[in-house]
Amino acid sequence: MVQFPDDDTIAAVATPLGTGGIGIIRISGPASSRILSRIFRPGRSVSTLESHRMYYGHVVPPRGEEPVDEAMAVFMKAPRSYTREDVVEIQCHGGPSVMREILELVLDSGARAALPGEFTKRAFLNGRIDLVQAEAV
Repeated sequence: MVQFPDDDTIAAVATPLGTGGIGIIRISGPASSRILSRIFRPGRSVSTLESHRMYYGHVVPPRGEEPVDEAMAVFMKAPRSYTREDVVEIQCHGGPSVMREILELVLDSGARAALPGEFTKRAFLNGRIDLVQAEAV
């Protein structure tokens, strides 16, 4: 089994596969806010994104090309998140191609793909949930 450090930044699609109205890309770890700042342009000028506040904007490749999608983003400062790490969620349109493209931007910006159950593993290891809760997930 591949072993990754628990202090890197991970990302994954957090909504079920298939076509849906909204899709969520979740990022957890120390580089999550930096990654968001590279690919998300808020609709109005803000100096920093406040924790636990939704922002409307566009997901844009770092090279400044055309927007990939219109989206909402939220930054959740540790320890007030599911994993007790800095967490970002990008809520975009739920089409598989849009979510795949946004996830690729996140991975290209410094995150690695999360292993199955890795967000829950981090929540357990960081004391956010107990073993019974982790097994229930």
